[in-house]
Amino acid sequence: MDRNQFTGLILMFALLAVYFTWFAPEPAVEELTTQEEPVEEVVEEASPIDTVTILPQISDSVKASLQTQKFGAFAFAAEKSEAFKTIENNEVIITLSNKGGRIHQVVLKNHKDYLGNPLVLMDGSKSKTDLIVDHNGKMINLSELAFTPSVKTFGDTTQISYVLTNGTFSIVQKYLLPPSGFQVAYSIENKNLNTVLNPTDVKYNWNHAINRAEAHLEDGRYNSNVRYLLADGDYDELAERSTEFEDETLGSQVKWVSFKQKFFTAAIITNNAFRSGYISQTVDFGDTTSVKNLSMQMLIPYSDFANEFKARYFFGPNNYKVLKKVAPDFEENLDMGWGPLPIVNKYLIIPIFHFLERFFSNYGIIILLVVIVIRLILAPLTWKSHMSMAKMRAMKPELDEIKAKHDGDMQKAQQEQMKLYQQVGINPVSGCIPMLLQMPILFSLFFFFPNAVELRQQAFLWAHDLSTYDSVLSLPFEIPFYGDHVSLFTLLMTLSTILYTWSNSQITTVQGPMKTLQYMMPIMFLFVLNSYASGLTFYYFVSNMVTFGQTVLFRKVIDEDKIHRVLQENKKKNSNKKKSKFQQRLEDAMKASQEAQKNKKKKK
Repeated sequence: MDRNQFTGLILMFALLAVYFTWFAPEPAVEELTTQEEPVEEVVEEASPIDTVTILPQISDSVKASLQTQKFGAFAFAAEKSEAFKTIENNEVIITLSNKGGRIHQVVLKNHKDYLGNPLVLMDGSKSKTDLIVDHNGKMINLSELAFTPSVKTFGDTTQISYVLTNGTFSIVQKYLLPPSGFQVAYSIENKNLNTVLNPTDVKYNWNHAINRAEAHLEDGRYNSNVRYLLADGDYDELAERSTEFEDETLGSQVKWVSFKQKFFTAAIITNNAFRSGYISQTVDFGDTTSVKNLSMQMLIPYSDFANEFKARYFFGPNNYKVLKKVAPDFEENLDMGWGPLPIVNKYLIIPIFHFLERFFSNYGIIILLVVIVIRLILAPLTWKSHMSMAKMRAMKPELDEIKAKHDGDMQKAQQEQMKLYQQVGINPVSGCIPMLLQMPILFSLFFFFPNAVELRQQAFLWAHDLSTYDSVLSLPFEIPFYGDHVSLFTLLMTLSTILYTWSNSQITTVQGPMKTLQYMMPIMFLFVLNSYASGLTFYYFVSNMVTFGQTVLFRKVIDEDKIHRVLQENKKKNSNKKKSKFQQRLEDAMKASQEAQKNKKKKK
């Protein structure tokens, strides 16, 4: 027997001795009067050695000492169980925890997730706020301490206070919820904190995993990010469509920080400002119940914390009317496009949309009426464009004659066409300008409809949700750049665009490759828009049909024979008219290009 075996045997006997001394069961009284049992049977009844567990018992004094080491003067509030209080109004249900006196969960009353369950905008199992203070060099997380709650009502307004006090100092967090709306007033009041805290900035942390609220997880991840506004008015955000780790250090004062997702936002807005901060975002691809993991670590100036820190929480939808009332530039949490497009959406599309909402509850009807209103607004530009096209059609015989005369020499043909345009009084680009002026509206709608929370889960005809694509057929395979479904509104939009293009090509002077290329755009949009919001493709489809009807009406109203007579009269009047500077420069450029081509041919 070696040394290790001998040591193990001694330990085993020692454990057996401990067990039979302290843990063996008491024999029954009647067994004392019976004949002594064989030793073998006693051994068989004994429990195996490996089932013996000896747990150390920590005394209350040791616990108190450990808590004091960790929490110092705050140890009195440690080791208490977590309890919850709920407050609510017409829009939200907010659950608060006594641990840290913080918001634990937020549910939006009037919204559901894609499964039909209550929409949890802040989930206590995934999201948490922390306040971290400096207590004599120890960083104390107040979320580990139990606050005492008290609830008061002022009419329809509810206030809940969470108090942490030992009689000498106190920290009071107050939440004030009005009878309606999505904002919660938040304040921190303190007393005699200088006796227990170092005068360093307080850390405010908020880690937030966005709950999956929409069926299309990838689309949700492309439309979620952290956004912020600095005290100097500088607004910015982390890359919205990125699924990689993104972060940024905010060196100057910060007025608000928001966790924006496609249709909803959770945010904190300060009355003064955070001194500085750090924000980040990332995606956990293994978690299909969460969209993105967003985070903020902000610094509250100690002077604000020691006196009174005031802020507001916002938990609500990305509705322009709602966001605009929250804080300066807070409407930036609604994606409305870039450049001039937000201006078009803010001052044209959204006012029309919200005006119609007052009279109609069916959003399919509202979209149809938006089309009609916008077409009426654009009617003067459309009329001008059609008049220009009518003039070009009236001059088609002369233009064909010029092409035949200079067959194969495009530059000479173009020069003579320009001369003809000047004589009859036609501006060849006048028909394009009205169309170009309409483009900002079309592009603005491209951003408005997919992001309009008003369309979320609103059904129309076969579309169950106008904020996402309408699928009438699921494919057993995926077509590159198209998807694994067929959107009927997108198909109708494409067909109507092709029909309108064909109708126009019968009466325009477009020839050659351009006549074929004009059909490529509708085909491209068939692929691009197949997975876009059905509200958008429905709008484009109705707009095409209204435009087609408008074109038929204009053709009946416009007298092309009369236009041709007027143009011929202009031609006679302007036959000796001096060329304009623009036309002269254009002709000079054409001549220079023609000479350059001739020189190239000679060199060859």
